[in-house]
Amino acid sequence: MSAVPHGLTPPVVRDDAARTEENALPAPLRLLAKATHALHRAMMVIGMLALFAASLVLTHSVVTRYLFKAATDWQDEAAVFCLVGVTFLCAGQVQLLRGHIGIEALAGALPSRWNRIRLLLVDIVSLAFCAFFAWKSWTLWNESWVDKQTTSSSWAPPLWIPYGLMAVGMTLLSVQLLLQTLVRFGRHDD
Repeated sequence: MSAVPHGLTPPVVRDDAARTEENALPAPLRLLAKATHALHRAMMVIGMLALFAASLVLTHSVVTRYLFKAATDWQDEAAVFCLVGVTFLCAGQVQLLRGHIGIEALAGALPSRWNRIRLLLVDIVSLAFCAFFAWKSWTLWNESWVDKQTTSSSWAPPLWIPYGLMAVGMTLLSVQLLLQTLVRFGRHDD
């Protein structure tokens, strides 16, 4: 048992845990894991920039509406696109750090072997859901690209942008879940 609560584990400890999981994989998958982790870090940088951009755009919108009484159609959509990107592109990194919200009520009540089985089942169900979501996002992206779909606002940005962000983000999350599931399958300690 660690002295630090589950959700407040310091990043250094989480990086060590990710490296330990990475080392539990066979060599070819270890390369995929390292590449995926580097990609996750890059997505986090892009996510930080997108959050900053969204805050600037929304601040501009508020100031423009208040001072100049001007319409600000594009700002809301631009901020939403940035936030969609942040949410989906950074989900794989959050999963790598096991930072998603988890309910641990059963963890203390179950014997350790059953708890490992429970965690494996959670990873498998999460992987199945996220893989389906990724596939569906790619079909939406393709449809919006082929049909040249846009939003209904006067700015009318193309819908392939948010669908593409969703598709890439959910694909990265699915790959991360697959790697973590394979690590769990590889554990045989009782």
